[in-house]
Amino acid sequence: MLHSSKLPSFFPQPQSKPSYQGSLPPTTIHIPLSVFDKVAFDTHVALIYAYRPPTPSNVTLELGLQKALSVYREWAGRFGEDDNGRPVILLNDEGMRLVEASVDSTLDQAMPLKPSESLLSLHPSLKGVVELVQVQLTRFSGGSLVLGFTKHHRVADGQSTSSFLVAWGQACQGIDISPFPLQDRTTFSRRNPPRFEFDHRGVEFMNKKLDNVYSLDDNFMDRHQDIVSFFKPYSTFESLVAHLWRAITKVRALSGFETTHVKIAVNGRTRLNPRVPNEYFGNLVLWAFPCAKVMNLLEKPLPYAAKLIHDAVAKVNNNYFKSFIDFTSYKVEEEDLITTADADATVLCPNLEVDSWIRFPFYDLDFGGGCPYIFIPSYTPIEGCLFLLSSLIWDESIDAFIHLFRDNWTTFEQICYCIE
Repeated sequence: MLHSSKLPSFFPQPQSKPSYQGSLPPTTIHIPLSVFDKVAFDTHVALIYAYRPPTPSNVTLELGLQKALSVYREWAGRFGEDDNGRPVILLNDEGMRLVEASVDSTLDQAMPLKPSESLLSLHPSLKGVVELVQVQLTRFSGGSLVLGFTKHHRVADGQSTSSFLVAWGQACQGIDISPFPLQDRTTFSRRNPPRFEFDHRGVEFMNKKLDNVYSLDDNFMDRHQDIVSFFKPYSTFESLVAHLWRAITKVRALSGFETTHVKIAVNGRTRLNPRVPNEYFGNLVLWAFPCAKVMNLLEKPLPYAAKLIHDAVAKVNNNYFKSFIDFTSYKVEEEDLITTADADATVLCPNLEVDSWIRFPFYDLDFGGGCPYIFIPSYTPIEGCLFLLSSLIWDESIDAFIHLFRDNWTTFEQICYCIE
């Protein structure tokens, strides 16, 4: 990993702004946040890419970025409010932050590159940032490049973010950006009369009086690769999450009468009817919450947990998404509710949260020299948070990035390969 003597030297650049061909678009318009944007985490998320030489110059990367920003203007804007005080994205083209850095050592000397505090030096800060996107280009001796990318979650979900990154790569290669994003965030209209088929209180929303903030004294984030093939009719994802849910619950030594749940993101593009194209740019995610008593989760066989996950995800369907739209449009302001998404939470025990990036084209970010040989989330010290990624060795395996307390990690390593 990066030692203090080998930390990057930084060379901040002016704001990188969109580059347009032809007439300039107006910079006085705005886009309202959708009902799905408003329940997303109000925070920045950081990704780390690594490329072996030859890599394009920083000038080439910035020019490509400016072209991509001319298509995805939201990233070059700022958060603001409309005349009614509602949150919007101002399309003012104020630009994004670009930082250049260098390290006086080879990237191989910093390996293995895994989520730890040293990764924080490879991307811009996640705190107190007005820019909606930031990029850090860190050059290592020998020509390797590490790209640190941060984005605000309320602008776009994983599907949209990965599409933007692919577009950046296309622009760097001189390829026309394709497909173009669909950027109408007003498409999710409420029904009249509304139909509240599900109770969204305590799921996506809560009363302001509730306090969901926890404190963390000791944290540990590690990377663990696992190749799992379980039982039909459940998917690899369902089986893997079921296995990890049981293993993590076991090492936490919880009371058998305690309830544990897993928060799983569900992409609404394929759930809504009519279907929303993958090109939709913004957030379009709600969550499934399979839950169980600890004693049942651990005493029953693995298919029990897999079925809980399967059934909970299946319930987040077209009817659920439309009920959410109606509830958000009619009830949130009336009841003065706030979202349950807590960007400051640091301990999820007895629960888990799973972010799956398996189906998103993050690995397709090619600047002309090939795909990355490393792609990982940055250091995010939240106990109980899991990231699932397709393995870069292209063997259909999955990389699991698991956040656990240090005291639980040794036991977890001993049991994680034991399938009961």
